[in-house]
Amino acid sequence: MCCVFLLFGFFGPRTALVYLWLTNYLSSAFQTTLWPLLGFLFMPFTTLAYAVAMHNGGLTNFWLLIVILGALADLGVIGGSERHRRSRQSND
Repeated sequence: MCCVFLLFGFFGPRTALVYLWLTNYLSSAFQTTLWPLLGFLFMPFTTLAYAVAMHNGGLTNFWLLIVILGALADLGVIGGSERHRRSRQSND
């Protein structure tokens, strides 16, 4: 069951980014395809939050908070993976 949550956490935001790219939603937020591609690979929650914020008026008050929360979610996923790797190494 834990693996299902991990797969959803990994592929969920990336699937949403692919869908938004296919519907040309990302083109209103980004001028090039480089930033969405890098966001797809490294920081999908932040990329999603930024695209929604830019589509709804820009990085003002509430939407800036959403982008910051997206960045924290991405950093939490990365940090959680590192913590799990370290704990696994210490148990070996």
